[in-house]
Amino acid sequence: MKYVEVVCDTGHVDTVSAIAEHLELSDFRLGTLGEDGLQQMRLLVPDNKIQKTLDKLQQALETQPNERIVVLPIEVALPKLSDDERREEDLATASREMLYKGVEKNSHLDTGFVLLVVLSTIVAAVGLIKDNVAVIIGAMVIAPLLGPNLALGLGTALGDVSLMVKSTFTTLVGISIAVLMSIMIGFVWPTDAFSPELLSRTEVGLDSVALALASGAAAALSLTTGLSSVLVGVMVAVALLPPAATFGIMLGYGRIDFAIGAALLLAVNIVCVNLACNVVFLTKGISPRTWWKKEKAKLHMRTYVIMWIGTLLILMLIMFLRQSINT
Repeated sequence: MKYVEVVCDTGHVDTVSAIAEHLELSDFRLGTLGEDGLQQMRLLVPDNKIQKTLDKLQQALETQPNERIVVLPIEVALPKLSDDERREEDLATASREMLYKGVEKNSHLDTGFVLLVVLSTIVAAVGLIKDNVAVIIGAMVIAPLLGPNLALGLGTALGDVSLMVKSTFTTLVGISIAVLMSIMIGFVWPTDAFSPELLSRTEVGLDSVALALASGAAAALSLTTGLSSVLVGVMVAVALLPPAATFGIMLGYGRIDFAIGAALLLAVNIVCVNLACNVVFLTKGISPRTWWKKEKAKLHMRTYVIMWIGTLLILMLIMFLRQSINT
């Protein structure tokens, strides 16, 4: 459950009260009246009604320059919910505003992101070259490249072109930094024998496609349902940085054949994560509030789903051709 606090002109008290009554919210309270003439109100809203409540409040109050809507979390609510109420809460989808707040920051190309990419690339490269699984998992958990891809999926669902552009640019810069650093590491750290962990990132098959699709869907579901702890497992399952590091290391070693395999694995992971995110956001009904933005978002969603499916089919064709040549 959430507390939704509304601050607006006193003339809209009846409107907010009618919204609470229409949605059958369990509690509606009037707070203090400020010296500026703005009335504080608070609504107790179950998670499965939070999006409808926010949409109706924004629609009713969007012309008010001083209105404020704040969503407050609730740690414990007594008496306890019934089994049916708890089941509905568990199945509830997080509001688009909450999703946006949690994901949008991952699209920023700032010093923190660059440092995470640099550090995780070093960790991944050392783990891959030394065949240290624990170190590789450490780089996976840092997972700086997963966030921008999730932001791209949400931006597509909401038709937010600005978020899509920012997240795409951040992803490309992050991958470029990881590959360039890995090339330098491979060039200055020569080896006669490639580790099994390094060689495993140069092979891609149908199992890689299935794993990436399932992990991308799990990442999107974890966001929409608020189960952020699932993301740690997703980071390890569909890590984007180790293939990028392997691609760079193999280029540094001058092994173009192995580098192509690593690049193919990286591309498959990126495409599958974005495709799975788009499908999950579509099925969960994540969309803008206004109808004209919904139409725009639907167009973006259809375009990108077709684009990702087409790209995945091309990658799978390349994958099969490469396997047939090698055999």
